[in-house]
Amino acid sequence: MLHRIERLLLDLAVIAIIGLGFLITLTVVLRATVNSSVPDTIVIVRELMVAAIVLPLAAATTERAHIVVEFLSKMMSQRTQDRLVVAGSLFGVVALSPLIWAGWNEVAKTVGSGTFYFGQLNLPKWPGRVIFLIGITFCALRLLLMALDDIRTIRAGGHPIPPDTTQDLMEEA
Repeated sequence: MLHRIERLLLDLAVIAIIGLGFLITLTVVLRATVNSSVPDTIVIVRELMVAAIVLPLAAATTERAHIVVEFLSKMMSQRTQDRLVVAGSLFGVVALSPLIWAGWNEVAKTVGSGTFYFGQLNLPKWPGRVIFLIGITFCALRLLLMALDDIRTIRAGGHPIPPDTTQDLMEEA
């Protein structure tokens, strides 16, 4: 079920990126040809950027596709590396917790007050806040589930990330 949600969030991020490209292109063409633009372009671009950046976080986390620095950890034993993987996931959950709390407070405040952006379209502020909260929450949930799964794998005598996985990923790129 979580994989389906992550896939949906990733698809929505792709749609946001396509929308960004279309909106920016349209604005440039309108500006160059008829000296006009799409109303509230800056606000729409800002909101689409939130979706494009935050929504795919859970999918990237599932694939362990975040940027990692292995300079020192590769010199450590496999057991220590396994523990660092779990510690990194748990640290990520702790680091995202204040963002989730702040995002929840912002959503509650924005939805409750009915605020909107001042401009020609009077767009509401709540969609971007909700998108941010959803993206960060699913990323934290995925990190927590991965940490629990990695702990089970270590206790069973396995490794959360096989020793040569990162090298294989580098060779594929």
